[in-house]
Amino acid sequence: MNRRDSMSKLKAAATKPAPAKPAPDKPEFKMAAKVETAAKVTPADDADDTARTPGSGPQFRAPVRGRVISGFGPKPGGARNDGVNFAVPEGTGVRAAEDGVVAYAGNELKGYGNLVLIKHADGYVTAYAHNSELMVKRGDTVRRGQIVAKAGQSGGVSTPQLHFEIRKGSQPVDPSQYVAGL
Repeated sequence: MNRRDSMSKLKAAATKPAPAKPAPDKPEFKMAAKVETAAKVTPADDADDTARTPGSGPQFRAPVRGRVISGFGPKPGGARNDGVNFAVPEGTGVRAAEDGVVAYAGNELKGYGNLVLIKHADGYVTAYAHNSELMVKRGDTVRRGQIVAKAGQSGGVSTPQLHFEIRKGSQPVDPSQYVAGL
């Protein structure tokens, strides 16, 4: 399977609802249909609890502090980056960009390595790829700023980094339009 096939599966998964009772350990994944409120969540120590004005549009936090090494959009040679890549030290805590429900946590999508997908309100999904360790599992409710993974170099990258995407449904959007300071 090539990167284009993986991207197609990721795009399809972003719009497919999860079954009422997800089957454990299935290699395929579907986005969670609704936020479960029963899970106990402990916010990260330095979680960004900045007040957000209702109706002002989505305002996500950066999942890590690091240098952007690849921005959103077309690249030379016809390639495309559907997110941004941050250079970070191995083991850096990767934080949820906003409250949501983990729709996928695993490594079945070629090229992404250890990947977490979080479904948020209003049809947004965030993706966190190339992690060394996943700290959440499918169905977990997460809070903005909560550590969901540790950055690494899984999935075909040669240096420790985080690939971060924001999608509205299945459509990738430029994270710099949704995250302050990018």
